[in-house]
Amino acid sequence: MSEQGASVNAEQSRKHWQQRLRALKPHSGQWLRGTVLLSWLAGSMLIAQAWLLSRVVNAVVFDAQELSAQQGSLWALLGVFLLRAVLIWAAEQAAFEAAAQVKSRLRSDLLAAVHARGPARLPQSHAGLVDTLVDGVEALDAYYARYLPTMSLVVWLPLSLLVFVFVSDGLSALILLLTAPLIPLFMMLVGRGAERRNQQQWASLNRLGTHLLDMIQGLTTLRLFNASRREAKAVANLAEQYRQRSMSVLRIAFLSSFVLEFFATVSIAIVAVMIGFRLYFGEMDFQHGFFVLLLAPEFYLPLRNLGTHYHARMQAIAAIEQIEALRGTGLLPGDQGFADTFHACDVAPQDEAGSPLLRLRGLQQCYPDGRQGLAGVDLDLHRGELLVVVGESGAGKSSLMQAILGFLPLRQGRIEVDPRLRVNGLANWQEHCLWLPQQPWFTAATLAANLRLADPQASDAQMLAVLSRCGLADWLATLPQGLATRIGEGGQVMSGGQAHALAMARALMKPAELWLLDEPAARLDVSHEAAMIALLREVKRDRCIVVIAHRLDLLRAADRIALMVGGRVEAVGTHEELLQCAPEYVELLRAAEWRL
Repeated sequence: MSEQGASVNAEQSRKHWQQRLRALKPHSGQWLRGTVLLSWLAGSMLIAQAWLLSRVVNAVVFDAQELSAQQGSLWALLGVFLLRAVLIWAAEQAAFEAAAQVKSRLRSDLLAAVHARGPARLPQSHAGLVDTLVDGVEALDAYYARYLPTMSLVVWLPLSLLVFVFVSDGLSALILLLTAPLIPLFMMLVGRGAERRNQQQWASLNRLGTHLLDMIQGLTTLRLFNASRREAKAVANLAEQYRQRSMSVLRIAFLSSFVLEFFATVSIAIVAVMIGFRLYFGEMDFQHGFFVLLLAPEFYLPLRNLGTHYHARMQAIAAIEQIEALRGTGLLPGDQGFADTFHACDVAPQDEAGSPLLRLRGLQQCYPDGRQGLAGVDLDLHRGELLVVVGESGAGKSSLMQAILGFLPLRQGRIEVDPRLRVNGLANWQEHCLWLPQQPWFTAATLAANLRLADPQASDAQMLAVLSRCGLADWLATLPQGLATRIGEGGQVMSGGQAHALAMARALMKPAELWLLDEPAARLDVSHEAAMIALLREVKRDRCIVVIAHRLDLLRAADRIALMVGGRVEAVGTHEELLQCAPEYVELLRAAEWRL
């Protein structure tokens, strides 16, 4: 691509992301308008302040009046000072609130988008996600609190001052009018390459955060393989790259500020020289000349502030690109995909105990890289049954779970939901579901806090009861702080079996009609597996439980087994039935015999 074409593409990209930033302005409510109005009023008070000050100085110096004779003007000047200070404070508060409103709404949208996309379409490393949710959103603060209000003031405030300058001295007004456009012109020329450096800085921060988090999480493994020094050097190199890119951005920011200050100072000096000559030759009186000279720096102040906050615009453009990549193409995560996939059953089943909760019809799904997940799945999921899904790796088991949860968009097919659930959206549907992945996630908090993720109103007695049902009563008794014991991120203080048991206890606290479990017995010994199977058969009476599993005891305990091959459900039946009629099932068991 030619240099000219690259420049055009960069300009189009810049305009696109700037439009996305402006599309978020309504989230600030009236606070942004209030910021501009209060700032304009505070700036307009400078006119009264300059007039009063020039009047007092002219009366005392040239009219030989006593300072006491100007008490009225001095008290008025003090009132202007106080009023301007109050207006500036109120403008700062409004600006803070405007940015806070936008950030709060944006974080809510991002969390909704993360939830809607599901883990299948999120980055494998959480560091980039955290950087976007925290640092990326915070990078927009200065844009909405500083840059946008300054963009409005840079037009209205200088025009307001120019009117009074023109009334006092037309020549000075003409000088101000001619020199003012030079400041934004040179600001754009200096900052042309800054956006690219901001994007490089943001990418460098993401790489550093991702690598550092991965290294910390795998620190034990690194120590075991004596690789910690090597990784420490890699982190140091990434940190050095980030430092260099940050300094490059700061150099441009300082250069931009220098250019603005230089041209503003030269312009003010021209006005001052012209006023000085005319005062010397008696062509204008001192009060008007001093009044204009006091207003000249304030005329350029919004333009200089724009240069100072121009860096915030570049940071915001670099951040919004990452944010929109996470949110998707739309500003708000909608339910359009849900409406296209999920439908109510045409006729409500009569037998509630064994009626289909879901009917899966012709589900087809492909991943962005072209891999096929589902190739036409037809299956009924019934209340009161334990359905086990089996198949080789890549057969589509996890894809089926993700599609049912709404985490993966379907290319074709439909999911019919029992109309008695009254589902009206993706979030509402997911409230009826419970998903337990192979590696259940726990936050770095107390046991009670992790359990209350399923039911915020749960009492200590309820939590103790579910922990006992899941075989964790003896383990809990060994903890001095009981439910107040803090566990590390991901359940670091627990064994794999304890983590799965705790996840099962949390599952019992959520009133969900559909349970989706991925290898719940993978890390359990024989006795705990038997207890878990008994628990699943107990709780299945009023819900449908779908389990991905290969353990023989769980297969024998299942009401039905769905064998998946190549993204399709090849056969459905009990363990004994599949042994008789499904050769693929027999081969699968033989291949997995060493793990049974």
